[in-house]
Amino acid sequence: MELIDYLKHHFLTREQLLAASGIASARLDALIDSGAMPRPSYRIQVGLRCASFFGEHDEEHTAEYYASGYPSWIGMLEAGTADPFAVFARRYRAALDALPLATNDPKLGAGLAAHLKDEWGHFLAGTYGLCTRSGLPEDIAAKELAICVIKELTAGEGAAPDRERLRQAVDLLDRASTPFAPHERARSSRHRYVDAMRLEYGLPTP
Repeated sequence: MELIDYLKHHFLTREQLLAASGIASARLDALIDSGAMPRPSYRIQVGLRCASFFGEHDEEHTAEYYASGYPSWIGMLEAGTADPFAVFARRYRAALDALPLATNDPKLGAGLAAHLKDEWGHFLAGTYGLCTRSGLPEDIAAKELAICVIKELTAGEGAAPDRERLRQAVDLLDRASTPFAPHERARSSRHRYVDAMRLEYGLPTP
């Protein structure tokens, strides 16, 4: 049950999201179907078999898990925002501008407008709810920037990277990323760009 414990600790069930947001289930479905609200990051199907004095009984349950930051996104939508993508893009750009790191990767420079459209698609699919702590544009921007910087600093064969800048990027990614579910950790960006970088370059853990 390690997966269920992880989801309970880091995510909101559909019922918890509805309660925190103050909306009905049908309204959540409408927001998702309209392309304004992310889908759940995890869907769990559980089969349950019970044996008692009265005999055996089987049940199946389905549960959805959403990122912890989504109540605030719903609050923004319910306030009457006309263009959710414009809000997403503005907050993403503002987060990049505020972060103390920079990259030469064109997707966060000249190609940012096209990149934001791709990011919006991943956001709505629930992907970033899975791999960032809040699922919100600020953490998404931090994650993307940190990975770009880490790749740049470690791309050269045999060249020693700027360890202080690498540490800043790794720590930023650490703060923005989820721990990932147990079955996902070995393949996750956290494993490649946080755990492996700290081990390879002897970076301290905050």
